[in-house]
Amino acid sequence: MRRHLRLCLFVVMVLSLLLAASCGRNYPPPPKLPEPVVNQQVGPGDLLEVVVVGEDKLPKDYEINADGTLDFPYAPSIKVAGLEPRQIAGAIRDHLVEAKYLVSPQVQVKVKTFNSKKIQIIGQVTKPGPMAYQDGMTLVQAISAAGWFTPLADTNHVQVIRLVRGGSSVNAIVSVDAITDNARPDVKLQQGDTIKVDQRLF
Repeated sequence: MRRHLRLCLFVVMVLSLLLAASCGRNYPPPPKLPEPVVNQQVGPGDLLEVVVVGEDKLPKDYEINADGTLDFPYAPSIKVAGLEPRQIAGAIRDHLVEAKYLVSPQVQVKVKTFNSKKIQIIGQVTKPGPMAYQDGMTLVQAISAAGWFTPLADTNHVQVIRLVRGGSSVNAIVSVDAITDNARPDVKLQQGDTIKVDQRLF
């Protein structure tokens, strides 16, 4: 009976220590980053999905050329760099009408991959370097795409450097530990962000 009681007390003590350690995590303050600016303008290398309603035989996937043009059937090269998807849809529609291929086409354009938009990940990740930005991308998603942290990474103090209007930048410290522990929400990234992962201090 006493042996069983001692075992129960030991289990309770261990669980209490684990709970205290979990609750006592020392996270840095929440980051103060400006909201990411949504920019739908396309550039060379971006991949588009173009759907002309009712024209199922037309290809759907297109890559923007290095000179910023789009080669679309029944239309000359269309200058699309710097345009948003809805503007590209209008340009394609106008070209199809001018070519007398369709009278009143319905065109839908969606960006599949923003290869012209990059974020930079440097420091203690498995695959540092530039990465194609995707709308809605978060910090954890970007680090996962970079192969996650190395064993030396300071995962509690990850720097996010964001350019703002006027050419200045904001540097914020983000605890990825807090995010993965569900203590804080993930951080949405912006095109041009730099993520810097330093080595932790021992």
